[in-house]
Amino acid sequence: MTASNLWLAAGLRTPFAKVDGALAAHDAIDLSVPVVKAMLETGARPDFAVWGTVIPNLTWSNIAREVLLDAGADPTIPAFSTVMACSTSMAGVLDAAGMIDGRGRDLALVGGVEAMSRVQIGLSVRLSDWIRRFQQARDLKGRLAVLSAFKAADARLYVPKVANRTTGLSMGEHTEITAKDWGLSRVDQDALAFSSHQNAVRAWENGFFDDLVIPVGEARRDTIPRKDSTLEKLARLKPAFDKTSGQGTLTAGNSSPLTDGASSLWVASEAGLARLSERTPRVKILDYEVTAIDLRHEGLLMAPAYGVPRMLARNGLTLSDIGLWEIHEAFAAQVLSHIAAWESKKFLAEKAGVTADLGAFPRERMNPTGGSLAIGHPFGATGARILSQATKELAARGKGEKAIVSICADGGQGTMMLLEAV
Repeated sequence: MTASNLWLAAGLRTPFAKVDGALAAHDAIDLSVPVVKAMLETGARPDFAVWGTVIPNLTWSNIAREVLLDAGADPTIPAFSTVMACSTSMAGVLDAAGMIDGRGRDLALVGGVEAMSRVQIGLSVRLSDWIRRFQQARDLKGRLAVLSAFKAADARLYVPKVANRTTGLSMGEHTEITAKDWGLSRVDQDALAFSSHQNAVRAWENGFFDDLVIPVGEARRDTIPRKDSTLEKLARLKPAFDKTSGQGTLTAGNSSPLTDGASSLWVASEAGLARLSERTPRVKILDYEVTAIDLRHEGLLMAPAYGVPRMLARNGLTLSDIGLWEIHEAFAAQVLSHIAAWESKKFLAEKAGVTADLGAFPRERMNPTGGSLAIGHPFGATGARILSQATKELAARGKGEKAIVSICADGGQGTMMLLEAV
């Protein structure tokens, strides 16, 4: 199956809500099931499904299968889970694209979810080991022996953190380093965040999201976009990650918030597209890139700075040839560092291995209906949200118009995709 025979079709998602907000009562399966039900109610039967979430839960191991069964899907539909930090559901799209073969696998339901309000706290490994040994003891003597070996220092709880395991730093702390490395100003970061909120609010008011978002509980629309946001309000916020040096530029306003939500879309061959309503927006997949960098010596979220130029170069494209840019806004500083890298001939040649002059980045074409800073960032759902949103926006444009979707991910990785309207 060549890339030109693979398609994306817009899907559905829940509203996105800030952690401990409108969706706080729902776990990852609760959030996913309404989305999958609504996708199935369109009448299309997928040949398989891919679903992902980043935060682990001891209640399930393959959330994709659990969600399909709870949604009442045909139990003969295979389903598997995937995880790649913030790129999770975009990685699911790439998994699905690799499996579609035109011989009985033509349509995949792909998506992801994050229930940041329902993080499960666990036991330390040593405490878990001790409890297991105690349960395995066959008599009172054995249990007393295990009890005598108990150490108070082992009685610890494990609370998942939004931090990289290798470095011990959070993504925000890493991005503060990147902001300093690239000399990114607080003013520019706040301006990007302000634009994201303006675009998201305008898109909601214009009805852009009406056929992309379904209600869940009392939530009817995204709760994070701020109509009353101003540059003055953003400027008053204090640094969130570097609070002591006096040089911190990342704040709650120019960083994506912890978010609850689920999102989906279709991946299809031409035969698979025929099962969907003709009204469903669809675009062609032209190319994709999965990139990893050495996070010990490079900014944690800088993989797209390398991957996007390589994808452009092998397709003979420049930055201005792309009519729509959908860039995941984990942080305004991360977006600005990518743009600075793409415009730097020195970076492209010496680090990315791209000798072509890609030109200037067209900022006015970026995230026209809002990005993660305003809409939110449920880790496992973000990829599907951005791809579905980009699909609808691009499909409404002229034939041949191209889009790039770029997502950075914890661990020094990233996923990128080149799409075309037909």
